[in-house]
Amino acid sequence: MTPELAALAREVTACRRCPRLVAWRERVADEKRAAYRSETYWGRPVPGFGDPAARLLIVGLAPAAHGANRTGRMFTGDRSGDWLYAALHRAGFANHAASTHRDDGLALHGAYVTAVVRCAPPANKPTPAERDACRPFLERELDLLPELRVVVCLGNFSYAQTLRILAARGLPPPRPRPRFAHGLELELGGRLHLLASYHPSQQNTFTGRLTREMFDAVWARAARLADG
Repeated sequence: MTPELAALAREVTACRRCPRLVAWRERVADEKRAAYRSETYWGRPVPGFGDPAARLLIVGLAPAAHGANRTGRMFTGDRSGDWLYAALHRAGFANHAASTHRDDGLALHGAYVTAVVRCAPPANKPTPAERDACRPFLERELDLLPELRVVVCLGNFSYAQTLRILAARGLPPPRPRPRFAHGLELELGGRLHLLASYHPSQQNTFTGRLTREMFDAVWARAARLADG
């Protein structure tokens, strides 16, 4: 991690901008889930994670209450993370296929994982104000990852906010803006590609809305685009 990314991570972790999210993340960390009763929850905002030379940026919605809000690392310790890191491993972006805790040795190669909102929200639904309070963190990550060629948005919430941010930075989508769809691919300003994927939540993976083959196709495409 570069000094600039490390400084940003410290700033993210110390953030208390949104009273509702602060109260919720700390309540969850105090009450805990029975299966994790013996663990000490992170209970703070979760910074991004990955390779500072990343050509691929992965943007999720927010930390899961008993996933990243427990472990302190994005997409770590829950079923969504199991799906994501296994797929990234198959595509060559991760050295391990599993993510259980911050010190499990997982490393990303050419990829960086973040989220639109950095605190676990009640019912997994941040408000527009909470979404926008976190916006500067994602904007700064974009500045601090100069090798980016591809952004993969997991879910419509991530897709919409990422497009807003990129449009404000001179990389607008086509007009009219394409609706979110799994496998959607956009070329923005001739410099950056954006891919959309269903979020690997249990709601999508357990129902078959998102299959392993569908998910792998997104990362295979991302790898090709990242390689130029």
